[in-house]
Amino acid sequence: MERKRSPESDPEAGPEDGDPAGKKRLLLCADFISVASCDEAVARRYLAENAWEVERALNAYFEPRAEEDALPRRPATSPAPPGSCVDLTQEEAPAPRGPSGPASPPLQEDGSAFSLVTWNVDGLDLNNLRERAQAVCACIALYSPDLVFLQEVIPPYHSMLKKKASSYEIITGHDAGYFTAIMLKKSRVKLKSHEIIPFPNTQMMRNLLCVHASVSGNELFLMNSHLESTREHAEERASQFKMVLRKMQEAPESATVIFAGDTNLRDQEVTKWGGLPGSISDVWELLGKPQHCRYTWDTRLNSNLGIRATCRHRFDRILLRAPAAGGGRLVPRSLDLLGLEKLDCGRFPSDHWGLLCTWDVIL
Repeated sequence: MERKRSPESDPEAGPEDGDPAGKKRLLLCADFISVASCDEAVARRYLAENAWEVERALNAYFEPRAEEDALPRRPATSPAPPGSCVDLTQEEAPAPRGPSGPASPPLQEDGSAFSLVTWNVDGLDLNNLRERAQAVCACIALYSPDLVFLQEVIPPYHSMLKKKASSYEIITGHDAGYFTAIMLKKSRVKLKSHEIIPFPNTQMMRNLLCVHASVSGNELFLMNSHLESTREHAEERASQFKMVLRKMQEAPESATVIFAGDTNLRDQEVTKWGGLPGSISDVWELLGKPQHCRYTWDTRLNSNLGIRATCRHRFDRILLRAPAAGGGRLVPRSLDLLGLEKLDCGRFPSDHWGLLCTWDVIL
């Protein structure tokens, strides 16, 4: 997490004295409670047991020790039967809705359909994080995608996913701070290997997470990244984007290569840098540039950041490099936005919309 404060030497000192250490611990408790949605006594105990380090304490809270303590916790959900949709939501999370009504039912696993979600979940924003994370998990549970690409995951978010999304293999691009993650549905996608490729000049802990997998006999190379943010870092973003394209082109010709992530790209930047290589396609463009999902970061509609100016960008993108002729392939079929409804807390699940992409599997 970004908000790190140094604990004082005496972890048992209380806030009632009005001393600086006590005030700091009150702030640490507030940080812990905003994520864990627990009472102050629970927050203070976990923080005290973990040297008043918020990140470590939250990891301990979401990943309990083998010997269960006596602290009050929400009842655990029962394990789902094999092949069923894992409930990530807990009982208080509402069912997500689509852009114009109730969301469609989960896709059938008949081998002819395939789906993925990519979403910058804004884990660095601790405000209402638990409720927002539950909403993201509700979408994953509802649509049951074969692949999930996430950006801005923090360790507590990762712990929640590991605990609740047991039907997915989760591979992360880091284990501290904030990072990307690729989730593979175990019943459909087989993990072969993975690697993390660093961006040598990043100032924002960014890298490229690569996963080699297969689905329905099709070889997949999956790539997820969160490219350098803000207009001021366009030069570094260009370098990172070119590295992504190069890695996509270097994958074996027999494989389908999918990149999905938060690129922070402006359309004029892609044009300035020469566009995409002929072998790589932008899925949104392949599908005819559907206007309903053109903007994935839209301050005109998304109020999470409180920005008054209207900023609309297609930061979140899916790129495809199809295999050489003669092999099986995945053909994009549809693209939709996720996370368009405000939650009870008055905020959206993230400052980004998620993208749901469905594909046909051609053998």
